[in-house]
Amino acid sequence: MGHRIESDSRKLLGRLRDTMAEDAAGQARLDKIVHLIASSMQTQVCSIYLFRDSETLELCATEGLDAAAVHQTRMRLGEGLVGRVARTRSVINTADAPAAKGFRYMPETGEERYSSFCGVPIQRLGSALGVLVVQSKEAREFSADEVYALEVVAMVLAEMAELGAFVGEGSAMTARHQQPVLFRGTTGQEGATDGHVYLHEPRVVVTNPVADDPDSELARLREAVDTLRVSVDDMLNTTTTVNTEQVQVLEAYRMFANSRSWMRRMEEDVQSGLSAEAAVEKEQSLARSRMNSAGDAYLRDRLHDLDDLSNRLLRILTGQGKETGAAMPENAVLVARNIGPGELLEYGKGLRGIVLEEGSVGSHAAIVARAWAIPLVIHAKNITAEALNGDPILVDGDQGIVHLRPDENVHNAFRDKIAMQALAQERYGSIRDLPATALCGTTVNLHMNAGLMADLPSLPSSGAEGVGLFRTELQFLIRNQMPKRAELSALYSRVMDAANNKRVAFRTLDIGSDKVLPYMQAQDEPNPAMGWRAIRVGLDKPGVLRMQLQALIRAAHGRPLTIMFPFVAQLQEFRDAKAEMNKALDRERILGHPLPSKIEVGAMLETPSLAFAPDAFFDEVDFLSIGGNDLKQFFFAADRENERVRRRYDTLNVSFLSFLELVVERCAKAGKPVSFCGEDAGRPIEAVCLAAIGLRTLSMRPASIGPVKHLLRRVNLNEARGVIADARARGEQSVREAISEWLSKQS
Repeated sequence: MGHRIESDSRKLLGRLRDTMAEDAAGQARLDKIVHLIASSMQTQVCSIYLFRDSETLELCATEGLDAAAVHQTRMRLGEGLVGRVARTRSVINTADAPAAKGFRYMPETGEERYSSFCGVPIQRLGSALGVLVVQSKEAREFSADEVYALEVVAMVLAEMAELGAFVGEGSAMTARHQQPVLFRGTTGQEGATDGHVYLHEPRVVVTNPVADDPDSELARLREAVDTLRVSVDDMLNTTTTVNTEQVQVLEAYRMFANSRSWMRRMEEDVQSGLSAEAAVEKEQSLARSRMNSAGDAYLRDRLHDLDDLSNRLLRILTGQGKETGAAMPENAVLVARNIGPGELLEYGKGLRGIVLEEGSVGSHAAIVARAWAIPLVIHAKNITAEALNGDPILVDGDQGIVHLRPDENVHNAFRDKIAMQALAQERYGSIRDLPATALCGTTVNLHMNAGLMADLPSLPSSGAEGVGLFRTELQFLIRNQMPKRAELSALYSRVMDAANNKRVAFRTLDIGSDKVLPYMQAQDEPNPAMGWRAIRVGLDKPGVLRMQLQALIRAAHGRPLTIMFPFVAQLQEFRDAKAEMNKALDRERILGHPLPSKIEVGAMLETPSLAFAPDAFFDEVDFLSIGGNDLKQFFFAADRENERVRRRYDTLNVSFLSFLELVVERCAKAGKPVSFCGEDAGRPIEAVCLAAIGLRTLSMRPASIGPVKHLLRRVNLNEARGVIADARARGEQSVREAISEWLSKQS
């Protein structure tokens, strides 16, 4: 970088800092800033456009255009050159602006036909805040040094905006961290709660974007990078895993930490006048922008590595560790970009709710949230950039909506909703010990799903008659190495003890797809949900399956044992899995260990193919459990992680109900019990329909048992079956409307 970067740019940043420190209204500061930039860059025009909302930019300050246009001129995202800079988050530098693609002339600004145009995005950590523009009559492209200087200035402006420096009368950059914000995400777990934000990893706040002494800042930066590199080396040297994939990931991590180009760019930023922290954050913002637009999954992962390294480096520079001293409030709602199961479990069940920027409906966090029965909203874009520790927050898991810093009217309406839910739970408590017997005399067995020891106290309190599904993979997912057989046996034994002689159906390890063990090499599969997962992994890794089966046999210690194999697609898979079960029993017998007094071995029907298996399958299986979540996505060929398609198909679709009836009939013919397990079992209207077509056991999260039982006890299932039959006869695609209308007429 030349003389301009090392002196003029640094001089401008110093003057900017002094201006921001002045005791003046936000607009006055903005006006002085554009004057400073225009005079420094020797241009006739300098303008700052800021986002009014996610789609609208507003002219907030200008030197050279008509002052009357400030806060009056607006444009849509993508409109004109300014809108293009904001949309693409990239620089536009042209000597002939009127001839450039997308140019828009704005006569209301008193704008002359300026030839030169240079616009740079104002952004912080990938979040777009606005656009900084300079224009001149002279037809010339701005030099690389000048463009770089503008980018550095935009970085400082972003920091100032983040710190509330633009707050003031007439400023469009209002107090962002005081205003209500609505986030529309995706339901990860139903329920509603209000509380206060607790950030999983509070962002590092850069309070000194401009440096006085570049030499000392360079020394600070280099010392922090050295510390970072040592910590990464330690991670690699102390890892106990023999997983080649994990070692490769850490090697890539180390490669980034030692990247000369990354270091050179940050050093140039510091020489231009930024502090070490601001230099790191400037490069991090660029990486975030590239990460958001990267189509290649491998590139996104590598940019994520760089993003994570930047966070580590910022914490070293500022001394702000993950523990910032902020106490977790009693009504904490955890807010994070994403979180693993181990980290989430460390917080405990005291959380009121969880909000994630990323995640998926089948993620580890979603599994834990369902087990804890706390609301979870995923895909709440940019919430970690907006939320501060302690902010009031409302989480509507039913609608996938989050209100951050809600106003009084929203808060009051939300409190009413929560109060109504609490009253309903009291009503459900009064029928907790009563059977789910419909008016026609049919009794439906309601079981609960679980995956943690902490879930088991819900067994008596929810009124569940047993555990229809105990997910065993969580104990594998939260560890950094394979659990030992003795550890698993002790855990499974405690689960049986806590169940107090009630039936617990243990599902063997269901990994693969979105559930990847940290110590097991991940498979690069184009369609992981239909790939190497569940029983397919178990049969290909028989040592792991056998170890788990032996742990379950030992845990039973002579008690009855119920085991089911997940994702069985054909008869031979069940036979092979059953053979492993028999080998485990034979080994335990030889060792002299007590065998279960009774053993049931079943399968989960999650693929349509299994419904058409030979009669021999239904004869050999002891019971069948329909895994509704997976079955529905394969039945409709609709990925349940894809929001565009997953909501398009209804569980109460006539075709799906007819398919389930076929399964019920085949099980009845073979005299084998069948249950339905999944989210739909816990939805009262769906539960009534499932019971009406012949399913007599439903397994759901504990909090759903009360509402399902309440509705089942108020209806006649024979009449419900008639409503379904009539809707089918009329050629309706779904029975939802008909069954809802019928239910509304019930007393």
